[in-house]
Amino acid sequence: MKSVFGNRTFVGLFLATIASQLGTIVGNTAFAFYLLDRYAAQPGYASLAELMYSLPTLLVFWVVGVAADRFDRRRIAEYSAWIRVGLTVLLLLALNGGWLPAAFAVLFLRSAVSKFYAPAETALLQGILAPEQYVAASGLNQTVMGVFMMFGVSLGALMYHGFGISGAVALDGICLIAVALLVRSCPIPAGIALPNGRASWRSIRWTSMAGEFAEGLRYIRGFRLLTALLGGFLLFGLLNGGFAVLPLYTMKYKLAPDRYAFFSSMFAVFLGIGFLIGSMIGPALVNRFQPYRVIIASLLGTGLASVALIEEDQPWVYLSVVLVIGALLAPLNIAIGGWLPALVDARQMGRVSAWNDPLLMLGQSVALGLIAMLYPGALSLEAIYVSISVILAAAFAFYLFTLPRYQRRHAAALGRQETAT
Repeated sequence: MKSVFGNRTFVGLFLATIASQLGTIVGNTAFAFYLLDRYAAQPGYASLAELMYSLPTLLVFWVVGVAADRFDRRRIAEYSAWIRVGLTVLLLLALNGGWLPAAFAVLFLRSAVSKFYAPAETALLQGILAPEQYVAASGLNQTVMGVFMMFGVSLGALMYHGFGISGAVALDGICLIAVALLVRSCPIPAGIALPNGRASWRSIRWTSMAGEFAEGLRYIRGFRLLTALLGGFLLFGLLNGGFAVLPLYTMKYKLAPDRYAFFSSMFAVFLGIGFLIGSMIGPALVNRFQPYRVIIASLLGTGLASVALIEEDQPWVYLSVVLVIGALLAPLNIAIGGWLPALVDARQMGRVSAWNDPLLMLGQSVALGLIAMLYPGALSLEAIYVSISVILAAAFAFYLFTLPRYQRRHAAALGRQETAT
């Protein structure tokens, strides 16, 4: 851990991640409270807002990975933040003018621009860290996520009730300014920022972009273990879509209608505590049992725990189960986050990491779209929770029958390569 924090570039990117997550969770949470308060009779607006965060991925994912591998990764990360600062100003104007359709449109554009950040940042982290540091870095990211889960929703609620939706969105914009400045301050060697050499935007044609995207897809399809690992992300997206709105809906329309804001914040606190617990033990589990075993075991435990949420009608018992789920999910995320950069060629990292979001967001968009259309008429909260348990069971079965087999083949192939050299 000390060696990771001794890396100045990692510290800068790590702080940028903290600033980015802080702004996002405060802004998104405040916007959800704003919609539920102002349009209480139309809960579908909250789902629609979540769609504005997820749908843009499906439009730009084939560009963002190629951009991260062909152009300066640091500049892509920095400019992504600056452009979102400008769009945040437009969002403030739309909200102050009461133009909800315009606000949704700006949310869509901000989300589209934000998708360029993650592949560039992930590829930079892969380059500046040693392979043995990947799991530790992934564990740190999960710890930060746990902290923001604990306090982010509460901070979002505090900002919303204390300073209004404009104050919360303004804080999001300030955090983005910090992200841009932190990324700019990072000393990154040219070989990491430009692993495939310098290229000019003017020299790029859409046909060449499509060809390079196809090259990345061929790389993934030719790597069975990587294909299997990424394949489960579609199921994870369905889960994310359900849990993006379920806590608010569950508290407001079932468990605590009069105190839904408080218990929604408690949901994040309990999930965050679980993530912190899981983040403390996750790296040791991954190093001891190998990533694929941790992934499979975490999915099995999470699926069993999710069954307890289906008929639960006591808020505090519900939250206790959520804590257990958080503790089980954190090692899964650490295993995936530490495993991917160890598997992927650095020259292809942008293209590969660019597939994470579209697979997740495709599943998330499908789930949110179905919930927005069917809840509360044709679909009950209990039915949504049953669906989540089924999805977790499917993800467990998929990885159980793919990851061990392909990991053995991958290890054997590496052994043959070492013998040949």
